[in-house]
Amino acid sequence: MADLTRLTRRQVVVAGSAAALAAALPAWPARAARPLKIATLKFGTVNWLLDTMKAESEKAGKPAPFERLELASTQALTVALQAGQCDLTVSDWPWAMRRRIEGEPFRFAPYSSALGAVMLGKDSKIASVKDLKGKKVGVAGGPIDKSWLLFRAWAHKEVEGDIAAMVEPVFGAPPLLNEQLRLGRIDAVLTFWNFAARLDAEGFRRMIDVADVMADLGLKPQPPMVGFVWRETLFETAGGELEAFFQGVKAANETLRTSDEAWSRLKPSMHVQSDAEFTRLRDYFRAGVPGPWGQAELASSQKLYGLLSELGGAEFVGPNPRFDPGLFWSPKV
Repeated sequence: MADLTRLTRRQVVVAGSAAALAAALPAWPARAARPLKIATLKFGTVNWLLDTMKAESEKAGKPAPFERLELASTQALTVALQAGQCDLTVSDWPWAMRRRIEGEPFRFAPYSSALGAVMLGKDSKIASVKDLKGKKVGVAGGPIDKSWLLFRAWAHKEVEGDIAAMVEPVFGAPPLLNEQLRLGRIDAVLTFWNFAARLDAEGFRRMIDVADVMADLGLKPQPPMVGFVWRETLFETAGGELEAFFQGVKAANETLRTSDEAWSRLKPSMHVQSDAEFTRLRDYFRAGVPGPWGQAELASSQKLYGLLSELGGAEFVGPNPRFDPGLFWSPKV
């Protein structure tokens, strides 16, 4: 028997996380007709979570309770879900809300609250949003990306107008925008968290996190934006599998939040260029592990929806915007 007096506090925390994940695994039905099929981006960060679930289930002598359909774009993910080619996919809840209001009975469960940041050049003289006037600003996701809409709302009081009309927005894919910043062809970039983490590791500066933007806009607690989306009818055919899957998601998130060993296992698949990049990606992910979902998070999400409806208009929320709390679901405790 191990000498428990020699265990460090970190070993106890990690052991507890592993035990929590192992406890979730037996709940997956042994006679499931088929594993849940999840559409993911081939190199999406959700795979770090799913890889952890798979590794821990195999360690416990059980097959993974899901299989992946790997696709090349976020649009392909949502098309696959709408076409019935998968059971679940990963998306943000404003997209799922619009689809639900338009008649598709989707449900949403968060798995991450990680958001992006405005990143500046290593030697940039920009100190505040006012200094962005007249500059080229890369924007990942397009003109109605939720982070861009929120940044514009936040900046309004600082620049007394619409910052979008005061800068030269450059819309594009995150990898391309990162490279443009490295080459000095743009002055700043508002990008997703994992691309911000890679720039951070290279010495680029953060001007502001989108999480801070949301807090300044009164969106407290910060509502998780990204999660799993599926059709409500899946409860009829795989309700038990869904419950157990999300218990496993919660336990795997906790493992990744506390276990350095779990991250060492993931490192070869993360395509990092340096130890600093690995560390930043790990730390950004950990900061985005969400807490429990409750009424406060629901109220904050409703406030956010109202703000996005006002900022993005029908192009973002559709012609008949309506906040439906029935979209959100959390597993039984």
